[in-house]
Amino acid sequence: MQITTWNVNGLRATFRKGADHWWREEGPDVLCLQEIRARPEQLTFKQRETLEREYSLWHPGKRPGYSGVGTFSAVEPIENRKGIGDSKFDREGRLIQTIFPGFHLFNVYVPNGGRDLSRLDYKLDFYARLLDICKKLQAQGEKIIICGDLNTAHQEIDLRNPKENEANTGFLPKERAWIDRFLAHGFLDAYRELYPHREQYTWWTYRFNARKRDIGWRLDYFLISERLMPQVEDVIIHTEVKGSDHCPVSLIIAK
Repeated sequence: MQITTWNVNGLRATFRKGADHWWREEGPDVLCLQEIRARPEQLTFKQRETLEREYSLWHPGKRPGYSGVGTFSAVEPIENRKGIGDSKFDREGRLIQTIFPGFHLFNVYVPNGGRDLSRLDYKLDFYARLLDICKKLQAQGEKIIICGDLNTAHQEIDLRNPKENEANTGFLPKERAWIDRFLAHGFLDAYRELYPHREQYTWWTYRFNARKRDIGWRLDYFLISERLMPQVEDVIIHTEVKGSDHCPVSLIIAK
């Protein structure tokens, strides 16, 4: 089973850039998109036809052209749930939970803390709310996959210039500590488990020719329950795929 996550930084812009050809050719079983910035009715019929699968769920933000997530699956889920259960987050369209046989899949778009750190508390509150939900599921014996843009580089290896970014959102000690908390509560960073020393990134600023120079950050993750790790065959960062300031990341997991 292939689950692919991608922050598309505007779904309509992604279509204009022709990036939809990639997911049509790649054909993941489940496609989780973040920062879609669109409602389904804003797409053309052809665009929706190339995107939507038999089982599709949209959770756009209330504010036009902002945030939003979508999960598009060729595999029949047991249930879909929109939102995290808190209106201050749900109006921004930041989470979809899809229940499959064997695991709960969370498609998440974690808020950015803001250059002036004005949204840092909001971001950390989102992490806390998500972890609370996961702990309840874990207490029931459920296995979990969290995928999406976590908007934090966890370790120094996860960004090109760690020292220069110690005071910037995305690499603050407070933010990185939340990744530690998830790992302390039975999750594994699937990519880092497979590739402990590999330096690859999933996001590059549009400025300074950063992508060509590979000055990036690893912001897009698969955090999975420890009990699922034996089923993981690979985690692939598709650095060659253009169309957004992020690239897609795929989890290959045995059914």
